[in-house]
Amino acid sequence: MNKFLLVGLGNIGMEYKHTRHNIGFDVVEAFATKHGAFFTNDRLADRAEVKWKGKIFICIKPTTYMNLSGRAFKYWQEKEKIALEQTLTIVDDLALPLSKLRLRPSGSDAGHNGLKDIQLAVGTDVYPKLRFGIGNQYPKGKQAEFVLGKWLQEEQPVVQKKAEHCIEVIENWASMGIQQAMARVNNLTFTQ
Repeated sequence: MNKFLLVGLGNIGMEYKHTRHNIGFDVVEAFATKHGAFFTNDRLADRAEVKWKGKIFICIKPTTYMNLSGRAFKYWQEKEKIALEQTLTIVDDLALPLSKLRLRPSGSDAGHNGLKDIQLAVGTDVYPKLRFGIGNQYPKGKQAEFVLGKWLQEEQPVVQKKAEHCIEVIENWASMGIQQAMARVNNLTFTQ
């Protein structure tokens, strides 16, 4: 059976639930829920296992906090013996507008501490990422408040639509490969 590791980035704790920075958690939860899986607390992460069309997805939400995401990523990648190219990290991205998703087989951490730690843990930036645009509409010096803030009411419909589409992106990535999945998602624009 083909095995994949889905890593949703976020922070544990009620104060971070459904914030921009936790969209990785939300997407991985939505994927697991759609496929009838439930998360349980495990080593360095909350973990769920999804079986779909002859594939196994190990879904994790690291419990190490964002800046130490690499520990959970590396632990589960090695424990489950999953190749780096069979992993997908779902992450918020300030550089992308809210209307965009971007799937890539590699790429820099772009200043994101969670990705920075994963790159440090695995020794490369060549691993697939699904970047969820959150935009950058915040006053100078207020980046932390923005990323740790809740979605605005007017953003909710787009966030919901994109989160649902991410499930399809994950399924396409696992069944068609990253190039075809990229062709289907990277040029889309999501609006209300």
